[in-house]
Amino acid sequence: MTYVNVPWRDQGRTPAERAESLLAELTLEEKVAQLGSVWIRVDDGGEVAPMQDFFAVPGTGLDDRLRDGIGHLTRVHGTEPLSPAEGAERLRLLQERVVAASRLGIPAIAHEECLTGFAAFGATAYPTPLAWAATFDPALVERMAAAIGRDLRAAGVHQGLSPVLDVVRDYRWGRVEETLGEDPYLVGQLGAAYVRGLEQTGIIATLKHFAGYAASRAARNHAPVGMGPREFADVILPPFETALREGGARSVMNSYTDVDGVPVAASADLLRRLLREEWGFDGTVVSDYWSIPFLATMHRVAEDDAAAGALALRAGIDVELPETRSYGRNLVEQVKAGRVEESVVDEAVRRVLRQKAELGLLDGGLLVPEGAADADPDSAANRELAAAVAERSIVLLRNAGRLLPLDPRTTARIAVIGPCADDPRTLMGCYSFPNHVLDRYPSRGMGLPVETVLSRVEAEFPGAAVRHAPGADVSGGDTSGFAAAADLAAGSDVALVFVGDRAGMFGGGTSGEGCDAADLRLPGVQAELVEAVLETGTPVVLVVVSGRPYALGAYEDRVAAAIQAFFPGVEGGAALAGVLSGRVNPSGRLPVQIPRSPSINPSTYLQPPLGGRADGITVLDPTPAFPFGHGLSYAPVAYEAMGTSQPECRTDGEIEARVTVRNAGERPVEEVVQLYASDPVAQVTRPVVWLVGFARVPLEPGESREVAFDVPAAAFSFTGVDGRRLVEPGEIVLSSGPSAGDLPLSARIRLNGAPDVLGAARRLTTRARVQERNQ
Repeated sequence: MTYVNVPWRDQGRTPAERAESLLAELTLEEKVAQLGSVWIRVDDGGEVAPMQDFFAVPGTGLDDRLRDGIGHLTRVHGTEPLSPAEGAERLRLLQERVVAASRLGIPAIAHEECLTGFAAFGATAYPTPLAWAATFDPALVERMAAAIGRDLRAAGVHQGLSPVLDVVRDYRWGRVEETLGEDPYLVGQLGAAYVRGLEQTGIIATLKHFAGYAASRAARNHAPVGMGPREFADVILPPFETALREGGARSVMNSYTDVDGVPVAASADLLRRLLREEWGFDGTVVSDYWSIPFLATMHRVAEDDAAAGALALRAGIDVELPETRSYGRNLVEQVKAGRVEESVVDEAVRRVLRQKAELGLLDGGLLVPEGAADADPDSAANRELAAAVAERSIVLLRNAGRLLPLDPRTTARIAVIGPCADDPRTLMGCYSFPNHVLDRYPSRGMGLPVETVLSRVEAEFPGAAVRHAPGADVSGGDTSGFAAAADLAAGSDVALVFVGDRAGMFGGGTSGEGCDAADLRLPGVQAELVEAVLETGTPVVLVVVSGRPYALGAYEDRVAAAIQAFFPGVEGGAALAGVLSGRVNPSGRLPVQIPRSPSINPSTYLQPPLGGRADGITVLDPTPAFPFGHGLSYAPVAYEAMGTSQPECRTDGEIEARVTVRNAGERPVEEVVQLYASDPVAQVTRPVVWLVGFARVPLEPGESREVAFDVPAAAFSFTGVDGRRLVEPGEIVLSSGPSAGDLPLSARIRLNGAPDVLGAARRLTTRARVQERNQ
């Protein structure tokens, strides 16, 4: 039977109607199969997911695994280095096999990683998400995500496993590079922008890791989360809510961790009550890889794989990734034994089938687009976007005496020193294909052209004598290269010292999944290398290319200039060289603080009064070297005036705050105008300041422009003593400036009326309007 003239093939019906019609045709075994997945791996070298080899499904052929159908195909393009043509052909053959193997011929959803672009051989490796965050530019992030979505769609992919909306709580965590920073408002705004870009191309965006993953104890991967419910509600959850409501994400991935003793994969409170009942989410919840069998092997809340599957399904996980281990036949037996109701299976299957209808997988047409083999996943347009994100993400931390941009007339001899100067992999994040997969295939190189910082500095300064000495490796204890590096610096007009990270997986790098840090010293002997170069007396430009912020307090007053770049991607070398030459005017801002001390963790800027410096109480000072939001440009910007539309606002109302800034220099700049709030007296302790709005403002030399922020009173809300989110009457201070640590302008308003208890419909975004020119 070809199943042509059946209701679920009828494109005139809604996806929900088609799903319901198809659900009625399925046996229990076929239903459960739609909740599973298959990962075809042809090599056995290295892991790209935790305990990958341990959980591989043994002893079953592919035809047997596809007999009743399948929900997902896992990383067909992204598991090994396949050309676009090879990847498209493999996916086409697999989809044909899926259709032919099962009774009703339902295709699978193909998912891939897309954290720094389409994670496939030869695809553009964009800057890491922490670099997107440093742009403070949602429109640019949305454009980038749309480009990534088009590449995924052209390759026959349906779902992307991004963005990461974990809010950073401890910089030692290995996956800081994957996040959008430490402020929930910034994370939510940029996360929603990424989701909009991906979803507009038809790709299902997947929010991860819901929730609390980055808040683990001691910053250890997979470690428990001991956070209280108030902090969880006010810091961890808002970005997910924003990306669902304002981005339109259609999928959520659970966190590996447990929160107050309950593994998220088994938490009906999070996955059903909050996500579905309170927030109204009707998409799919997919498991993080092997997080369902982890319930038995790591969390020990289930006795075996079968019990773990029953627990996860009842909690609210619809699809088991990356392979079917706890669901499948185990789940069929659980239903037949009465331990899981078939109606619970039906709920999950409806959601999967509705998404297959939305994706066109029930239409009976092509399963891989025509021309997929000829697609260019590293197009010139992609490169332009990657360059734009890289350039806008680079943060100028310090520029003493305005050494930067370098003057070719006085810098004829340039020393380029450090392990990150001539290694292209140090420009990319853990989930970029070159670091994520190609480390296991050294003969395949990078898979795409990548110019190092050294080569770009040579191109940017053609009249200078540019000489290079690595000095040390990123990790390890070899100091034998120090002398050559110091000699080179001593004989140069300026020393550009490039230090930082090389991303990897599970200890294969200094940053990345499973690469948690004991403290925030530069890895290996890089700190000693910096000291050796400083001792020469040559002016030093310290450039940190990393996945996390490292403590720079030992250098902040001794280097002539300092730059922070968070894994800026394939165009990162050109972007950094452009900042050094002045071709690019730096406009990035810190989405995380830069610590002063490597062992006194600032614990992010969102701290109540007792979280900051406390003279006479403790000798430990968590004040950062550079605060959240900090970043310099090559022209000074003056914050001149601030006012509000009225001195009072109802607790359920809105207030307009206006900020005027002026370019006081001689070069065009883009200033990131930031708006913060503080609550002098509240029923629970509140952060000293927190971000409620921001806007990028282009300014010509001498130009003034006004930014109007329409701030909802909900921006001042918090979880009260009784556990409900409310806006409390009283005084609020609004402040504006170039960072959370530099707020020269302020205005006070009073919230009037009864306390306003907020529901799921609260407004999540402050609208920002930049004054038009020539007015």
